[in-house]
Amino acid sequence: MTVTCTYTPEAPPRQGPARSPSASVGTWTLAHRPEAAGEARKITEELLTQWSVAEDAADSVLLTVSELVTNAVEHARPPLNFGLRHDPGTQRVHIEVSDGGPAAMGGDWAASCAPDAHGRGLEIVDQLTAAHGDREEPGRAVHWADVTSVP
Repeated sequence: MTVTCTYTPEAPPRQGPARSPSASVGTWTLAHRPEAAGEARKITEELLTQWSVAEDAADSVLLTVSELVTNAVEHARPPLNFGLRHDPGTQRVHIEVSDGGPAAMGGDWAASCAPDAHGRGLEIVDQLTAAHGDREEPGRAVHWADVTSVP
């Protein structure tokens, strides 16, 4: 199943996140390897603590980050870039993962798993986020998600 974009009624369709002058932002380039998801989670945990994001929301953000980064490693070409932004005005954490577009074949992890162990990541992201989707830009694909930062 491929999800292009999903939106809840309170989250109108848009190309990307709304920006606020009070937003906190960070971006990183990660090595295109399985360990990237763990590195992204460590970065995310530190920032969520700094931003005082509620524990339940932080868990949703961490799982969403893990799913999006893992998908990029397993199904796309490098480079792998990861970004987070917290906007107190909208009370959302915005996650962006960009990659070099679809790979010709899945990564080693994807090839070694049973068929029923695949395909649930975006369904999980759909349940955890206020909005998520993807967009194509020259030379890259951007996958994004917004998680409400208060319970």
